Amino acid sequence: MTTNWYAISERYTTASKRSGCTFDLDQKQKDLASLDDAIGSPTFWDDPQAAQTTLQRRSALKESLEKGRDLLAAHEEAQVLHDLGKEGESVNEDLRAAVRTLQAKLTAIEIDMMLRGENDHGNAILTIHSGAGGTEAQDWAEMLYRMYLRWCERRGYSLEALDYQDGEEAGLKSATALVKGKDAYGYLKAENGVHRLVRISPFDANARRHTSFASVYVYPELDEEIEVAIDEKDLRVDTFRSSGKGGQHVNVTDSAIRITHIPTGIVAQCQNERSQHRNRETAMRLLKARLQDLERRKQEEKRAKEEGAKKEIEFGSQIRSYVMHPYEMVKDLRTGVQTSQVGDVLDGDLDEFIKTYLLAEGGAKVP
Repeated sequence: MTTNWYAISERYTTASKRSGCTFDLDQKQKDLASLDDAIGSPTFWDDPQAAQTTLQRRSALKESLEKGRDLLAAHEEAQVLHDLGKEGESVNEDLRAAVRTLQAKLTAIEIDMMLRGENDHGNAILTIHSGAGGTEAQDWAEMLYRMYLRWCERRGYSLEALDYQDGEEAGLKSATALVKGKDAYGYLKAENGVHRLVRISPFDANARRHTSFASVYVYPELDEEIEVAIDEKDLRVDTFRSSGKGGQHVNVTDSAIRITHIPTGIVAQCQNERSQHRNRETAMRLLKARLQDLERRKQEEKRAKEEGAKKEIEFGSQIRSYVMHPYEMVKDLRTGVQTSQVGDVLDGDLDEFIKTYLLAEGGAKVP
């Protein structure tokens, strides 16, 4: 038995105990029973909207209870093995596996605790723009689009293209997609910022090294019930022909809609639907989400200034470098997390970057 695994198991079992207390499982069980009583009432469906909200609360509470129980079970197993090891039993391999399981469950719960924002548990709207650099940057933007598509597939999320503007020769100029899945915004908000690629350009006949940039912006999809005040006279609505690739991304029709909010200059457009009316509805939904997010960021900036600690919340802050030449490495410049498995990352393996960012943002750490 190695001393190292004793120390690690002690740290994680202590941390898991604290998480269990934070959960207050007994109280959550009582809350679940109360919701079950309400759901069983003959008048429960008299107000369908309130009923749906109650069912969602019950689902979230039940999931939280299950995670809490799983964590405590993993803690107990690690504790038993730890005690057997102290008594001289040969349990090193079993203890190592138990601690890793405990670590994974504890980290997952810590992340859940970080996803407390008003919109963290909902869908996300993902926008990608190529930076300066023409074809090279546009190809990089399309690589990022594919990376997030693969990440969504890994998590069981769906990605629906709302707007897709092709590059002149290759790649894309910009794309907007709706990512549907539980906690989609909570996770993807970690991807906000500029992404930098260094590689030998496939478009350079002299095989020179190029640096390309693309920006990624993620904001929450608003609930249709949320009202954002928009004066119609502040809007300019343009109709144009879709310029996407057709079936793979968007429908090529004459019904694409672009809405510009004149006071802020924010533009929202949609060309995914064949119906002009549906495209307008979607574009308005995107515009409302962006306006609300703009207001949220203004409030964050104001609060940061008042606290005397200006935060880097500006869209355009470089967050990650993807280097393919002269060596291979992906490094997150905010957390320091890095890997040499560039191919895996570009194929959607982003969880370590997202997880570490969320934990760092919330100040969470294992003692």
